Amino acid sequence: MPEVFTSAIIDAPIARVWEVIRDFNALPAWHPLIAESRIEGGAPSDQVGCVRAFRLKDGGFIRERLLALSDYDCCCTYSILESPMGVTDYVATLRLMPVTDGDRCYAEWTAEFECEPDRADALVTQIGEGVFQGGFDALKERLGG
Repeated sequence: MPEVFTSAIIDAPIARVWEVIRDFNALPAWHPLIAESRIEGGAPSDQVGCVRAFRLKDGGFIRERLLALSDYDCCCTYSILESPMGVTDYVATLRLMPVTDGDRCYAEWTAEFECEPDRADALVTQIGEGVFQGGFDALKERLGG
């Protein structure tokens, strides 16, 4: 099972970063690859089990289910239900932790999934560098650092 791990330090307090990423429907507001998003069935965007359906700027369409959300731990876990990437059993977690030296934030984004063996390395790179690091770079630009 391929695994992705990407981390970053964001020069903003953890509460400020969590406020931005906590909303499961807010990807278009901070991630540069996302064009639009909606929560299916009108569910609250912080309700475990809700499904977000979003379109990428390149036209791709993805559906994800929120599996866990913790304000105490500042983390969320979600799974991909539908995607053009060719992955199955995809589960990802985005977690924040405080960095007390300078009131900064440590962020890590991890994922595990199944795919065709010959595509694993390319998908790990695409997800880690393109999706996860791209999101962290956008958060740094928006919030600092």
